[in-house]
Amino acid sequence: MTRSRGFHSSRRHQTVKPFLLADIGEGITECEVIQWFVEPGSTVAEFDKICEVQSDKASVEITSRYSGKITKLHHPVNGMARVGEPLVDIDTEDGDMNMPSVDDAKSQASSVSTPSTPTTPSNSRTSGFAMPSAQRLLQIRGLDVSLVKGTGKGGRILKSDVLAHLAQSPEPQAKPQETAAPSSASSSGTSDDSSTPLTMMQKAMIKSMTKSLSIPHLGYKDEIELDATTQYRAALNDYITSRPNEFAFKKMSYLPIFIKCLSIAMSHYPIINATIQGNVEDVNSVRIAYRHAHNIGVAMDTPQGLVVPNIKNVQDKTIFEVAAELHRLMELGKKGAIPLADLKEGTITLSNIGAISGLYANPVVVSSELAIVALGKTRILPRYDSMGNVVSRQILPISWSADHRVIDGATIARFGNTWKSLIENPAILASELR
Repeated sequence: MTRSRGFHSSRRHQTVKPFLLADIGEGITECEVIQWFVEPGSTVAEFDKICEVQSDKASVEITSRYSGKITKLHHPVNGMARVGEPLVDIDTEDGDMNMPSVDDAKSQASSVSTPSTPTTPSNSRTSGFAMPSAQRLLQIRGLDVSLVKGTGKGGRILKSDVLAHLAQSPEPQAKPQETAAPSSASSSGTSDDSSTPLTMMQKAMIKSMTKSLSIPHLGYKDEIELDATTQYRAALNDYITSRPNEFAFKKMSYLPIFIKCLSIAMSHYPIINATIQGNVEDVNSVRIAYRHAHNIGVAMDTPQGLVVPNIKNVQDKTIFEVAAELHRLMELGKKGAIPLADLKEGTITLSNIGAISGLYANPVVVSSELAIVALGKTRILPRYDSMGNVVSRQILPISWSADHRVIDGATIARFGNTWKSLIENPAILASELR
């Protein structure tokens, strides 16, 4: 009997399944898609970048865990994507992968990294070559992104680039995107009013400031003389200049000195570095948690808006190490790429509003902290010396705000005086440094 030889054939099936936005931590539930690295028809491999999203904390690049072809983008540039919902559809061979469920989406998130130039830009008129603030302005003014020259890293378009382009060519190249119903005409016969959705940074500010303003604030203002500090800073800069290859930064600013002095002052007044735990509606459940780490936040004006990264464990750092960390954070801030780790667990905040203008402010305490200080603009003013003679002095105005539920006026005044004394008398820093 003749036996026929069987032949088995199989065909690899193509399966289109959604790729979900992972949980990127910090309680974030939605992100703004600020650029796509792919478009429908693009082929991706494992670890290829899919998109960059902006949360209310930082920018995150999302990478693919699988290989396949992109069939659909679920969100436009500047669209809002929710955690656990699809970002893209991927056409993949079902023998090569098992697409994760919503419950497995946490494993899809990539680490926070510095955004880079996209390899496959989308066809959007405000595609991913622009920073988020620049994208928003491009949309409002109806500008074609290809007409604006970027001066940022990798040719990225910054908000300042868009403003410079508008100054040279004030007339828009295309009809502005309508984001709200037209307003009624003004008395001049024109109708220029418009509205735009909130950015992630603006949403974060609304949430945090609304919560913060439920705190009873105690204000305290003072002045600091910087003449001795200026001489001390000059000596530090001479040291840096003599060792050009030792430091990542080229010049010492006043901020590292202020930050280190702030940490030393907090070691004398640990209540300033504490936080409130428990339900404040039930005073019996409230505890004061004293924190060892001095994670001092520095408010920064970045292309994406106000962010407050913090320098970790300042109590263990030298002034040079503080300056190096500040330099790193400022460089990342310019690129909108400050990692989440640098934005978490701050214990006190310093804001340098005087770098822009103004003398005094009413800074708002972050709900997880108990105090914040704002620096004003330094001026040269007449003062009396110990002999009654009129002399010129460099005067720095400062404005404190403290959580009055825990911090009383005497405490913030004594703490402020300790900080002030350290800054005005930098010679005593050597005896305080550990």
